[in-house]
Amino acid sequence: MKTIKHFLTLILLIVLIPAGSAQMYRIHQDNVKPSKVMDYEKAAKAFNEACAKYNVQTSWATATTNDFKYIYISEIENMAALDERPFATMAEAMGDDFGKLFEDFDKCYDSHSSYIIHLSKDLSYMPEGLSITQEGQDYRKWFYIYFTPQNARKVQEGMEAVKNLYASKNAKEYYRVYRNGFGTAEDCYIVAVSSKDEIDGATKSKENEKLLGPDSWDTFKKVMDYTERFEEVNGRMRPDLSYAPKN
Repeated sequence: MKTIKHFLTLILLIVLIPAGSAQMYRIHQDNVKPSKVMDYEKAAKAFNEACAKYNVQTSWATATTNDFKYIYISEIENMAALDERPFATMAEAMGDDFGKLFEDFDKCYDSHSSYIIHLSKDLSYMPEGLSITQEGQDYRKWFYIYFTPQNARKVQEGMEAVKNLYASKNAKEYYRVYRNGFGTAEDCYIVAVSSKDEIDGATKSKENEKLLGPDSWDTFKKVMDYTERFEEVNGRMRPDLSYAPKN
């Protein structure tokens, strides 16, 4: 059985985050084999049921991507939270059955990882209130903007310019920006855009493109000129695999 420590650090950026502008999130990512998706889902639901039974005092939001990654997101106050053991009481009560829960997970992937990201309030555009989840808008597009350390300041300035453009146009397509942190291999920003479904997302994007106008590329270019690599990932939030303890 792979170490339980990996799962305790579960649930898409330390340099250049202005003080007081970022929230820290602990991420655990399982890279699930396509042939094992249904087995993984069964294991994940069994784990959630066990957590609910023992009212484990932690919480996480879950997302899945179109390339079969399962991402568990949990807000933490500081790095010391990584040493907490929220499943200790549950493990003691379940005995060997607790270990079996993780054995069932381990059969479904060959790799997984844990890392930290920071939500940048200063670079996010959500004028009606900042939240990582929005009711009825579980579909997600994540845009990964990778850059080298020498271009970090230029990319940040470009991201600020994009936000100012959206605000000046009163754009209705909102987004959140995250910055990579401890445990990540490359510098990047992650831009998350929510919508009801793929069609709703495409409609919002088209309307936003028209609103911003043909000159908007001059602003986006301030980011792209210093971007080493750009990736787009689709997925959705999974309330059925998320968890929060009873009050």
